This record gives sequence, C-alpha cells and structure tokens, in this order.
Amino acid sequence: MLDEREEDADEEAWLQLRPVEPLPSQCCGSGCSPCVFDLYHQELAKWEAARASKNRSLLSGEESQCYPTGLMSRYVRSWSTGDTAFWRGPFGDFFYKANQYGELLMLASGTGLAPMVPILQTITDNAEDETFVTLVGCFKTFEGIYLKTFLQEQARFWNVRTFFVLSQENSPEKLPQSYREKTRFGRLAQGLIKELVGSCRRKPFALVCGSAEFTKDMAKCLLCAGLAEDSYFLF
Repeated sequence: MLDEREEDADEEAWLQLRPVEPLPSQCCGSGCSPCVFDLYHQELAKWEAARASKNRSLLSGEESQCYPTGLMSRYVRSWSTGDTAFWRGPFGDFFYKANQYGELLMLASGTGLAPMVPILQTITDNAEDETFVTLVGCFKTFEGIYLKTFLQEQARFWNVRTFFVLSQENSPEKLPQSYREKTRFGRLAQGLIKELVGSCRRKPFALVCGSAEFTKDMAKCLLCAGLAEDSYFLF
C-alpha cells in the first residue's frame, strides 16, 4: 500500500514537470522555424526521455547566471536547497507614469530584461497610454533570448517594436523568418545606438539595464548619440 502511494506521488511529480502545450493563439502564423510548437515538442521529448529513465537531472537547464559585480548575485550564490527568497521589482529608483515620455528606448542585456518587462506591460495594459516603446535585447544566442513568447505578443501592439542583438551568432538564415529583419549580430555599439535613437518616432528617454560594463558603455553611446544625461536612466 505504501509503495502504491509513493508511485502515485512520483507520477504526480512527473506530471507537474510536463511541458505545457502552447495555445494556438501563441503561434504568429509566420512560418517560424523553430515555431513555438516545435520548441514544445523538443521539450516534451526531453521530458519523456527523463521520465523513462527516471532521471530528473535531464530536465535541468543552465545554472542561474551570476555577475561578479551584480547587486543580487552575491545573495544568489549563497542560496542553499530549501532556502526561501522574497522578490520585488526590480525598478530601482525609476518611476513611470502614463504618457510621461514620448518614447522609451529600452536597452537590456541578458537578465537586464527583468525591469523592462513590468514597465512594458504597464504601457500595453493601459489603452490610454500612447507611449512608443523600442526594446532592444542583447543575448548570446537566439536560444538564449528570454521570454520570447511574451516579447512576440508585446510587439504586436501598435506602439511597440523589438530588436535583438546576438553576440555569438552570425547567420540570419538560422533564425526564424519573423526575427531576421529585427536581429543584428555582434555587439550593441555606437553605430547601432545612433541608428536606434534616430529611428525613434518621438524624442526618446532611454532605460538601460545589464552588467556594469554594459551599462557604462551604453551611457557613453547614448551621450554620443545626442541624448542628455537627464534623458536616460541606468538601473
């Protein structure tokens, strides 16, 4: 009887780890390769293999990314199994109100995307907020882009556009069709910053979040692109 209960509990645990199938509405219909359903089936195959071998470690992704000078990294590195962490933000000292700026130029590197998400969602959730948003996400690879589905959904709003800069890829043919025109390769540098600022539909206010080095470089690039020091915020 005890063995049966343990088996039932184990089965329930595996079912909770099973990938969730995307909704039809989450597919943009542009013939992306891989599509969100392709990614789902890849994750499902990984889950089935792990379940068959009863090895949950096969489901593990990359370890949490920590930065040498990151404000939170020192705490993350100290965590142990069973620890509880409470989170809020991160907003820093930045306060946003509807229509405060003509356009927000969001420059995010890796996990620096985190504070941009709630601000972006605040804008798109408010029909009265007509702020334009240009979000630029910098990642190593296409696979490493965080929150792809969310960002794809946000980019469908009339006032939102997204761009990506991939430092460890160099072939647009390997990207889904819907990403090719809005992706650059290499590093986000002065030339592209100037182009982005120039393409803004209204006078931009820039938000920057990433590593200390990324933040410092972006501040210099924004100044060179013509923005004043009071026209950007560094998280």
